[in-house]
Amino acid sequence: MHHAAEGELYGQWMIEELARHGYRVSPGTLYPMLHAMERKGYLESRIERTGRSQRRLYNATPYGHEGLAAAQDKIRELFREVVSGRSNG
Repeated sequence: MHHAAEGELYGQWMIEELARHGYRVSPGTLYPMLHAMERKGYLESRIERTGRSQRRLYNATPYGHEGLAAAQDKIRELFREVVSGRSNG
């Protein structure tokens, strides 16, 4: 979602980006996730054609930007708890 909020991305680029960070994600895992995020309204897509080939480009919707901000807030809260070594529960 982070990258889709920054601009358009396509699945193969995302697979390569994740691999660069040490994550191995197959197309059979990534594409269903992208399609589900689109169905739920977090992403929108368009088809870009170049000669005979085509590529689906994804971008975050306003709802996706809101979801990303909410997730970032939760991650910050979790990080503060882990780093401080304290828990509220």
